[in-house]
Amino acid sequence: MTDVGIGLTGLATLIALIAVRVPIGIALIGVSFTGLYVLMGPRIAWGAMSIVPYSFTSSWILSSIPMFLFMGFISYHTQLTRGMFNAARIWLSSLPGGLAIASIFGSAGFAAVSGSSIACSAAMGRIAIPEMMKYKYHPELATGTVAVAGTIGALIPPSIILILYGVIAQISITQLFLGGVVAGLMTAVGYILVVLLRVWLNPALAPERDTSVSLREKILALRETWPILLIMLGIFGGLFGGVFTPTEAGAVGASMACLVAILTRQMTLGRFLTAARETLMTTAALLIIAIGASLLTRFLALSGAGDYLSSGILDIASSPVLLMLGIVCVYLLMGMFLEPIGAMLLTLPIILPVVDAAGWSLLWFGIVLTKLLEIGMITPPIGMNVFVIKSVVGDLVKTSAIFRGVAWFIVMDLVLVAILCTFPELVLWLPALVK
Repeated sequence: MTDVGIGLTGLATLIALIAVRVPIGIALIGVSFTGLYVLMGPRIAWGAMSIVPYSFTSSWILSSIPMFLFMGFISYHTQLTRGMFNAARIWLSSLPGGLAIASIFGSAGFAAVSGSSIACSAAMGRIAIPEMMKYKYHPELATGTVAVAGTIGALIPPSIILILYGVIAQISITQLFLGGVVAGLMTAVGYILVVLLRVWLNPALAPERDTSVSLREKILALRETWPILLIMLGIFGGLFGGVFTPTEAGAVGASMACLVAILTRQMTLGRFLTAARETLMTTAALLIIAIGASLLTRFLALSGAGDYLSSGILDIASSPVLLMLGIVCVYLLMGMFLEPIGAMLLTLPIILPVVDAAGWSLLWFGIVLTKLLEIGMITPPIGMNVFVIKSVVGDLVKTSAIFRGVAWFIVMDLVLVAILCTFPELVLWLPALVK
């Protein structure tokens, strides 16, 4: 068997292992090690196993991941985001579907201190869905809105997906964050338009509004937003003002989240330890997958399978439009069965050379890729955000009803992907200003 044949056999084996539910990190490491062993012998295989994990994890920028995760878990467990939703609820309660729109604003605020779609959905689900049910919102609208609003968490910085992509693609994290701001705000606006359209077409989805809120109550509600606004100002002001790097921003954000939680008297030893434990477990899982992807990159490069597949994809796609359509379809399909970070790290060794050869901006592609991966968070049958919301509402709403609730938003997501692909300058203009 040729070296390329060994590489392709390894990829086929990897897909088969994932299909039978072997954890992605274990499958990546096992296939890559075995492939290197067959190709180069035991010395090279064991050498890669000893060198690659250290060389990858020793990247300084990766230290921001546990810090941003810790910031998000602290904010979640100490309920620092509740004030953001309450303020949006009071200001928007008189609008058609105002509470659903408020949950989108609340999710955008939580995204700025989380970077995780799942955490975002879980936090807003516990706060926003009971409030919407109280005002007799249709369960599909209430649960669907919160499930999709959580996906904003991967676009608005700090984003764990964007950090990992930046490390692998060797793109400035700050530039990716700036591009993510634009895409995240476009997504929030798109979701708000969907809510307004649905309620306009069927007012029974959100039959009750609170029109009795006074101006004084609205102004007082703004006081509740200071915890999140302070953390956001500290992170983004320092990051985009050049005071500190994205890596340092993670430590600053985590410290500020702890300080604000103490000032608001929400911090307890139990909540702190829970946030720390969840941070360690999530970071370990992410790094195992990332190390496996790094080993796979080396295996594909040495076997020649990576170049073979990349050139084959370019030959098949006779135009940039067809190439982009193919990439979109691949990621939408993978999103139905794999979690986003695993899907990204599994495919980047093959896709990045294709994107580079096509002459596309790696920065722009990173934002589009993140958007595609997040659509997978709400598509059946896996749709992780949907199952997070299901765990929040329990038996009150069926899983099928939540999936029906997100269907309208998936259409909007596809429209947004088409817009981002057609007009890359929408993503690139803000990063260009801050160079």
